Amino acid sequence: MTVIIYPSLLSPEQPFLSSSSVEISTNIQTAQPTSVQPVIQFDIAQAAYASSGASGGKGAKPTKINFFAMAMGALAGLVLFIYGVTRLSEGLEEIGTERMKSFLSKCTTNRFAAVLTGAVATTVLESSSVTIIMVIAMVSAGVLTFVQSLGVVLGSNIGTAVGAQIISLNIELYVPILMLAGMLVLFIGKTNTQKNIGIILLGFGLMFYGLEAIDEAMKPFRNYQPFIDLMQTLGRNPLLGAIVGAIFTVIIQSSSATVAIVITLASSGLISLPAGIAIMLGAEVGTCADTLVATIGRGRPALRTGLFHFLFNLVSAILGIIFAPLLVQLVLAISGGAGVGRQVANAQIIFNLIGVAVVIIFLPAIARLLEKLVPDVNGDRQLRPETVQPAQ
Repeated sequence: MTVIIYPSLLSPEQPFLSSSSVEISTNIQTAQPTSVQPVIQFDIAQAAYASSGASGGKGAKPTKINFFAMAMGALAGLVLFIYGVTRLSEGLEEIGTERMKSFLSKCTTNRFAAVLTGAVATTVLESSSVTIIMVIAMVSAGVLTFVQSLGVVLGSNIGTAVGAQIISLNIELYVPILMLAGMLVLFIGKTNTQKNIGIILLGFGLMFYGLEAIDEAMKPFRNYQPFIDLMQTLGRNPLLGAIVGAIFTVIIQSSSATVAIVITLASSGLISLPAGIAIMLGAEVGTCADTLVATIGRGRPALRTGLFHFLFNLVSAILGIIFAPLLVQLVLAISGGAGVGRQVANAQIIFNLIGVAVVIIFLPAIARLLEKLVPDVNGDRQLRPETVQPAQ
């Protein structure tokens, strides 16, 4: 008995009989003893999905990839994703910038509290760059000391990893509810706070839909051997993968966006764990570009904060590249049976936690070294806050 299933009703280019089919054959074997019931075996074979103009089954030609259509789909998804992230960040900044500045200035009495404060601020603002640029501005204005800012910078890396964990949860099925709520609040809300809440919810939904569009556009690469070879090369050569991640992050100006795209593609089987970790390490370095730009004209304390962020991420990434095989083994041992997307997210948070735990011990010595390398000038000394106690 043969059952023909035609799932592709929306594609008029495919002939009726060239779609995927399920063939069920029954083989009835009756043993010699009459007391034994017949044994029925079902052999189910599903034909491969037939591309346009080609029939499935044996001898089918490999599916040809329309690179232009795929690139346009991925570009549209990337634009939608970046727009969603931008709107989400803008809404959060409008609601929480002043409160977050007050929170940062009050909760950084010591380096450990500063790390926790930076992690919370970055998780809420959904951007380590926003947090660090805000810290650089506060240091430049004399609201925070240079030593206080270092703990916040360390904590911002942890906050970014928390955001990656949220992306890896695969909650896109519930995103339309948030988008509908966001649209209603945006149009019905009467105060600026209510409208900003609507923008946040809408931006969150657009971000996930952008990721979904990128994933859908990249699906033809699953069986494209050159792409598979490239991902294997990035997995075997973490330095090359890190360079790719850094360049992409500098282009789109967001390490969170880079890691989110990597997690999405890894969840679909397009990126392996070693390649995902390599790109993630590069994203950690690429995110320093905009914070370094933000230090221009801000004074020596702000310059030291941006320099610390860059050096910490660069040295951490170099060590991560060297010990990438060990990091892969550690992630596999901790993640259990989780998917590759979740494993990449776990790798980022483990990597950042280890880096922060090591550096926080030597934070006072690092601060003194940077102060010697980049000493204050007269204008910087006048802006130095006198009422804030140095971080311990």
